[in-house]
Amino acid sequence: MAEKNLAPLDLNVFRLRSGESIPQDELLQKLHTLGYQEEKVVEEPGQYAVRGHIIDVYPLSYRAPIRIQFHLDAIETIRDYSLHEGKSLTTFEELFLLPVTEAFLRRRARLKAHLEEFEPIGELEDIQVGDYVVHIEYGIGKFLGTKTLKISGAPKKHLAIEYADQEIIYLPFDQHQFLERYLGLEGKKPKLTKLQSKEWVRIKERTRLAVRGIAREMVALQARRSILPGFKFPANTELQREFEQSFSYEETPDQRRATEEVKRDMEQAKPMDRLLCGDVGFGKTEVAVRAAFKAVLAGKQVAVLVPTTLLAEQHYLTMKRRMDQMPVEIELLSRYLDKRNQKKVIQALKEGKIDVIIGTHRLLSKDVEFKDLGLVIIDEEQRFGVRHKERLKFLRETVDMLTLTATPIPRTLHLSLLGVRDLSVIETPPKQRLPITTEILEFDDLRIKQAMERELGRKGQVYFVHNRVESIEKIYNYLKKLLPHVSFGVAHGQLPVTSLEKVMSDFIDGKIDCLVSTNIIESGIDIPNVNTILINRADTFGLSDLYQLRGRVGRYHTARQAYAYFLVPRDWVLTQDAEKRLAAIERFSELGSGLKIALEDLEIRGAGNVLGHEQSGFIYQVGFDLYCRMLKEAIQEEKGRD
Repeated sequence: MAEKNLAPLDLNVFRLRSGESIPQDELLQKLHTLGYQEEKVVEEPGQYAVRGHIIDVYPLSYRAPIRIQFHLDAIETIRDYSLHEGKSLTTFEELFLLPVTEAFLRRRARLKAHLEEFEPIGELEDIQVGDYVVHIEYGIGKFLGTKTLKISGAPKKHLAIEYADQEIIYLPFDQHQFLERYLGLEGKKPKLTKLQSKEWVRIKERTRLAVRGIAREMVALQARRSILPGFKFPANTELQREFEQSFSYEETPDQRRATEEVKRDMEQAKPMDRLLCGDVGFGKTEVAVRAAFKAVLAGKQVAVLVPTTLLAEQHYLTMKRRMDQMPVEIELLSRYLDKRNQKKVIQALKEGKIDVIIGTHRLLSKDVEFKDLGLVIIDEEQRFGVRHKERLKFLRETVDMLTLTATPIPRTLHLSLLGVRDLSVIETPPKQRLPITTEILEFDDLRIKQAMERELGRKGQVYFVHNRVESIEKIYNYLKKLLPHVSFGVAHGQLPVTSLEKVMSDFIDGKIDCLVSTNIIESGIDIPNVNTILINRADTFGLSDLYQLRGRVGRYHTARQAYAYFLVPRDWVLTQDAEKRLAAIERFSELGSGLKIALEDLEIRGAGNVLGHEQSGFIYQVGFDLYCRMLKEAIQEEKGRD
């Protein structure tokens, strides 16, 4: 009898050992038999996910999910990891998998009970279960789904929204127009509003005051600019038409429209203040070049203001190349020049011997004077500091301003700003442009080698982005050893000016095959021969940074496939946020997706760029759509007051 009691229970436990061989298909079949559910990303016990030679599984009896790494059919490593931080916690010699039983499923169902009472959503297009939402009266909550409740004996569909302290409000379904999806800042979860408190009223009031302030400023600036005399540029000349026709690419309808809008503004007697938005590589620079040429023909000087020396150099080369047949004097003013040459350039500018000057914030210094400034072109204004923006604010009232940005502006904001900010949007890609093939790879010698050799085999060039200055030399040496026949160069912001200039010009001239660089190449670097980019530790970049970096390739003058590889470490488990970011960028490889996709973080940044970054906090507190509505109301109010 005693012996019988000691007999082990047959729980159908499945054991795996590190080093043993088992075909992946066989293991997947076993997981299925044990009742595990396949998902894209493992989030709770009883689930598994597959990516290449890795299987993630969340066993019922373990504190964290487990990652099983294969080499061919052999299990290389077994380790658990943190769902939230992605860090590897412990390495195991063996793993025990219990079957998913009815009892476990019942227990899990009870835990989820309050969520599973709700029905599928159906008619609400933009809002999914689990999304954060904003209600104008109650504030920020979490959408749980819909539920049918009996009101006065009649069944009626309601929306269930969870607020702070797990309080749930049921809204009649026909009031869903008062609900909008919360759009905030990337990676930042909003705070749920506490019901029966004055908190939401206070937040709305604070935001309303901030919005009124910015609306007052915008309307006042618009009013001042409409009465201040500006320079009225003459209509198109034959030389202008000739210059525009010499553009070597076929212009897109959007480019043509934006050019006409800019020229129309310049031909009016009030100073222009136009914002030109367009996805990376969609041809904003050509619109700016045409505006600059128009100003020079009218005898005016042009200042092109950019945030980095690298970008200044790029614009300088572009303008030089575009206007090389024209009698236009173009110069560069940045830290690339020594003090003596800077003085010479400043003197020539004052005497009117320079038509177009391109430079960094050095152009805003007190010692820089123009003989007759007529147009200021600013690239990525959001990257300038507060002090510089004050100086720009003053310029806005006196000369024509054209601001370029690759950060998309959301439509809701565009509509709110009608009448106080002139916007042009370029949404169509150049004709020969193909979508960029995007792949997420684990760091692997063979795949890196293949990707680079394929590009170099067609006489192209490569970017390898590694965003850590302290270890960039290590990566440079690793790549040299991996591909000894390839010529490499290193670029980062801490290099001496002359070294950075040398490596960049060598790369532009094709003397270097692969540029190992930090993300200083993110803004505006345009080298058509570079059509493969590898981004190391892609999991540490924000969505918009990855998007901008990917936009550095795919600019070849004829149709040529470009490739972007996002590298993640082999021995690292990604956080859920990083997984989602990478999945989004891999999924949205269509051209112009920056203006139409769920890169909501980018759009919020775009809003910050137009309104000033101090507004980002208010956008975060009330959600983007409500903020835009408040702004629109405040602008209309201010205009009515005027």
